[in-house]
Amino acid sequence: MNNRERALAVLNYQHYDRLPLVHFGFWHETLDDWAAQGHISREEARDWADGNAVDDAIGGRLGFDFNWSGGFYWSSSLRPGFERKLVRAHPGGGREILNEDGVVVVEKDDAGSIPSEVEHLLKDRKSWEEHYLPRLQWEESRVDWDWLANLPEPEQRDRPLCLWCGSLWGRIRDIAGVVGLSYLMSDDPELVDEMVRTTADLCYTGLKAILERYDRFDYGHMWEDICFKNGPLVSPRFFAEKIGPHYRRITDLLREHGISIVSLDCDGKIDKLAPIWIENGVNTMFPIEVGTWNANIAPWRAAFGRELRGVGGMNKVVFAQDKAAINTEVERLKPLVELGGFIPCVDHRIPPDAKWENVQYYCQRMCEVFG
Repeated sequence: MNNRERALAVLNYQHYDRLPLVHFGFWHETLDDWAAQGHISREEARDWADGNAVDDAIGGRLGFDFNWSGGFYWSSSLRPGFERKLVRAHPGGGREILNEDGVVVVEKDDAGSIPSEVEHLLKDRKSWEEHYLPRLQWEESRVDWDWLANLPEPEQRDRPLCLWCGSLWGRIRDIAGVVGLSYLMSDDPELVDEMVRTTADLCYTGLKAILERYDRFDYGHMWEDICFKNGPLVSPRFFAEKIGPHYRRITDLLREHGISIVSLDCDGKIDKLAPIWIENGVNTMFPIEVGTWNANIAPWRAAFGRELRGVGGMNKVVFAQDKAAINTEVERLKPLVELGGFIPCVDHRIPPDAKWENVQYYCQRMCEVFG
């Protein structure tokens, strides 16, 4: 079996010879540190991207089979994005930048985390119609059709091929902000409905155009990131009523084209949203962040049965510790793998405190334990 066949067999509860060993990419600071330590070249650190040849080379030397987040991507967001420009320089260092989403953020040279938000251009219907609605319309140029035409056929692929399916709420949250969007949901619910519908229509229309030309993808993949350590950043009732039907429309389209696995990337504690996704055709949770709330697939499987799959759930913090911690983590994963329909994967980007040798040891132990 190759890694494509293995991954699909696991997620479809079929026989497989061994688990595929999967990761979710790296922080750029991690690669810079590893380059300074001599594990990779500085050119590799500079040129890395999810699923490219450099990603394959680095992952292969560590012992991984492939990066789950690689695949066929197209532009389902603002087009064109806003032109980045300096708004204000801070005397003590740092600067306020208007970014591609029309959000003013604080950037610092030595900060690798998500920048703090200062102001959002999207505030009301006027700003929506002037700046955002025109940028969320379907056009053929959103897709690299030459890339699509040259995708390998399933029998030629050694890993599963993902089709990017967009985001229905996370990107709206990005451009309006958590606070601003919360006010809009109360002050102008009709506008919020229009924002969701416009975003969903763009995703659906783009997917329909792509699938009419090529539909031999192995799974669909969506992104939200709308939860934090204590739960959702949006009301589950609102999410079920207003966004759930748009998920169903997209997952029905995928299934019409033979794509039965639909993976969704959402960080944080997703327990209250998982039932809504499952009900509307999203059946694979990713990356199942362990976090301080100890997320894992077991309680979800007990609640939803074998319809729910998972990719992720491996606690990345052990990479900064020692072999004993890695051994403990691999043992923790064993009963979860035995449930079926679950591929362990590093539960987010491999962080800067990860030791190269520890990541290699993890891969070695996973191979020893799982085939």
